[in-house]
This record gives sequence, structure tokens and C-alpha cells, in this order.
Amino acid sequence: MTATGHALVGVLIATRIQNPLLAIPIAILSHIVGDFMPHWDAGTNREHKSKERLFFEALADVLVGFISVLLFLIFFAKTVDFYYALLIVFASQSLDWLSAPYVFFNIKGKPFFWAYLLQKTIENKLDKPWGIITQAAFVLIVFFITNLSGL
Repeated sequence: MTATGHALVGVLIATRIQNPLLAIPIAILSHIVGDFMPHWDAGTNREHKSKERLFFEALADVLVGFISVLLFLIFFAKTVDFYYALLIVFASQSLDWLSAPYVFFNIKGKPFFWAYLLQKTIENKLDKPWGIITQAAFVLIVFFITNLSGL
């Protein structure tokens, strides 16, 4: 899933679950579920991209994600603590952050390689446009679950 998709799911979790002991594991689990679902992200068709192109596409995705979260907090969730929301967003993206040193800088330390292997095991890539549509559907499902469940 894109960093933007993970960020939006993370901020939705932060708006509904105020206890970080619950929200952080749920946010990490949401990453696994989101990556298991067929989706598109910057790493789709990675074998046809240079490492520089992949890096800049991923960086743009992260920036769009954080801008989206900021706008969501400003316009729709004014009562949520900004730093708490960022913590949960970071948790929802954490597996990507942990695998980035391995992917981009070939750092083969255990936490980085472990995160990379986990993601390679669960990821289910689907090219555009369907991979974006399924991702948007996942974010909408989380939106409806968090708003209808009364969390």
C-alpha cells in the first residue's frame, strides 16, 4: 500500500482510539492487512525502475501522505492531538520505514531485513488502476468501520 494509504488509515485509527496501547498495535496490524490486499505502490514493478526513481516516488508518496493527514486533522479532526496522530500514522507506516534502509541503502541489519522479508511475504501487488482502486476501497472501509463502530 502507498505511504499515503497507510497514513490515512493511521489517522482514522488515531481519531477513534485514544489509547496508544491499543492504537499502535492496531495501526501496525492495519499495515499488514493493507499490504496483504492487492494494491499498487511505488514498489510495484520495481524491477523496471532505477533506485533513484523508486526513492523519489516513495518520497513523494510520504509527503502526500503527511500533507493529507495534516489537512484531515485541520478540517475534520480538530480535537485529536497532532503529535498523537503522527505517532499512530508512523506506527501504521512502520514496516515501510523499517524496510527502507534495506531497500534503499542495502543495510542488512536484522530489523531492516526482517521488516523487508515480512513485507515481501505479505505484499500483494496489483498494477494501476485497480491497485489504486482497491487501496481507496480499503481506506473507505476503515473510514466506515471507525465511524459506524462508535470507537
